[in-house]
Amino acid sequence: MSPVQFAWKLVVVARSDLRLSAGKTAVQVAHAAVSCALASKKRDPDTFREWYDEGQRKVVVKVPNLRALYELKAQAEDLGLVTSLIQDAGLTEIPAGTVTVLGIGPAKERDIDRVTGNLSLL
Repeated sequence: MSPVQFAWKLVVVARSDLRLSAGKTAVQVAHAAVSCALASKKRDPDTFREWYDEGQRKVVVKVPNLRALYELKAQAEDLGLVTSLIQDAGLTEIPAGTVTVLGIGPAKERDIDRVTGNLSLL
């Protein structure tokens, strides 16, 4: 059986300097994925539908710090990609307002890879 070839994806970029638990990281990633999906569905329903129908591919990568996260956000927005910056509510592991992850997409894989293609998986 040949591997599935995806044309669309949504990427979530996590800060590795926060050293969040696996559960906390998963929740923050989920917030970004849902936020980006809803924004995409509203802003560009055709892109959302293509991504959704293909299987909603999601990839999680990491950056070393907040500065790197903001740099990626600017690059993605310059390319017209949907972004969602997630700030924690501060109820568990980190202070309220801490920026934890950045969602980008969904969009064509080639477009998102222009921003995140060189990053390591989380």
